[in-house]
Amino acid sequence: MAAASTDQVDFVNGGTRLFGIVGDPIAQVRSPEMVTWELRRRGLDAVLVPIHVFEAEFDAVLPALMRVANLDGLVFTIPFKRRACALAASLGAQARAVGAINALARGADGRWHGEIFDGLGCVEGLQRAGVAVRGARVMLVGLGGAGTAIAAAFAAERPASMRLFDLDAAHCGRVAAMVQAASPVTEVEVGPPVVDGVDLLVNATPVGMLDDPRLPIEAASLPSSLVVFDAIVKPEVTPLLAFAASQGCRAIGGREMMRGQIARIVDFLAATRRG
Repeated sequence: MAAASTDQVDFVNGGTRLFGIVGDPIAQVRSPEMVTWELRRRGLDAVLVPIHVFEAEFDAVLPALMRVANLDGLVFTIPFKRRACALAASLGAQARAVGAINALARGADGRWHGEIFDGLGCVEGLQRAGVAVRGARVMLVGLGGAGTAIAAAFAAERPASMRLFDLDAAHCGRVAAMVQAASPVTEVEVGPPVVDGVDLLVNATPVGMLDDPRLPIEAASLPSSLVVFDAIVKPEVTPLLAFAASQGCRAIGGREMMRGQIARIVDFLAATRRG
């Protein structure tokens, strides 16, 4: 078989702009192919590459990495979303509310701007599926990094009510206060998961991930009018989503959140460079 000529490679060249996703570990991420595909789909000469930075070396490596002249932005995954805030000259509204970022972009002025898109991606994914958060009665289970970001993004949409549950009661109280401050019109309460009187049930816990057969709620049945969203990506049909479908509910998987998040991140990375 003849070797391919280098002039057949059309996805990278000397003028290609670079973005990186930083994590420890990094081999598990899907963002390089998904973000790069979206960048290319929009006609942008840019790629997202994985960058493995050991946690102990983060503070030494990142400031130097950010000096690379053709690096226009960074995406952060575990365990760096909170630590990365210190790298930003300014933070978006969601990042200020959550205290974490997952995207950092260099503006036309050379300054770095940070924002988090976990929650915004969830809102985007739901909107694409025809589900509105504004005016809805929401039950949100799990307030880790993703769940807290979802709470902040939902608050910006002004739901009618939001009930929050997390095993960390103190953190749950802090998130409730954040939601109430962001949306005074929303009725906010803290308590165990319920499904009666709820329009939208959101699971932001890892319960049901991979081979975990458990459900994140205790319920013998679900009202068929309930919309159920599970932020877990693998498996695509979680135990919660399978249960919801069996009850006649609208079931929406985490891949929709991922798609929404990718779209929002690329919007941010592309727009910030233009200033």
